[in-house]
Amino acid sequence: MNTIDEVIRKLDLIIQDAETHNDPAGYFAALYQKVTIKVKEGIANGYFDDGPRMEQLDVLFAQRYLDAWKAYKLCDQMSGSWKKAFEQSPRYWPIVLQHLLVGMNAHINYDLGIVAAEISKGKEMEDLREDFNRINSILSELVHEVQDNLSSVWPMLKYLLKLTGKVDDYLVDFSMKLARDGAWKFAGEYFRVEESGKAAFLLQRDQRISEIVKVVTKPGLIAALILAIVRFTERGSVRDKIQKLKFTPL
Repeated sequence: MNTIDEVIRKLDLIIQDAETHNDPAGYFAALYQKVTIKVKEGIANGYFDDGPRMEQLDVLFAQRYLDAWKAYKLCDQMSGSWKKAFEQSPRYWPIVLQHLLVGMNAHINYDLGIVAAEISKGKEMEDLREDFNRINSILSELVHEVQDNLSSVWPMLKYLLKLTGKVDDYLVDFSMKLARDGAWKFAGEYFRVEESGKAAFLLQRDQRISEIVKVVTKPGLIAALILAIVRFTERGSVRDKIQKLKFTPL
């Protein structure tokens, strides 16, 4: 792939496959396509300091997700963080937002830092910082938008999240905080690692990010009970839910 338009078309195929097979892994693909379309619009509107660089980053970033999806479908090897995310797909209990957050965990807290370091080779990495943060801001805004969309379909979700602010923070803010505080730091560290040490460095990071999945899937007894209630109130098939998450042109 060389362009964002190609990324959007590839994500369309993944979404279609997930809808056909009622695969919850399609929730993240639908959100990710929204993010990609927002990044495309941002480039066109001059939102980023360096539009061409951001398109390159977007394509390389997406390729890591597409490679993970392909490995998932073929039961092939992938990073531990993506493996943990895809392992949630056949399970009944995760609510839609949990599926989204385990995908975000792998893609932001692991993939994004790697790609940021790779496209900065031979350059000053600090030049990328502002645009890096802008991508995270786009994703954060969309997660809140998705929560509002799902709450309109499952009113119990909105009620419970208002009732329990801590659960709301857990669902929405944990990954964003890690993205802001940790992903950039990881990118800089990886950028400075000698080539001979990169594989070991990435393995260590992958193991650490894989462990974060437990924060999402096993949040403690009270939160788990609340999420179970939300799960019971979710209506519609996986396909129906993916349809609610998909980008809708104005």
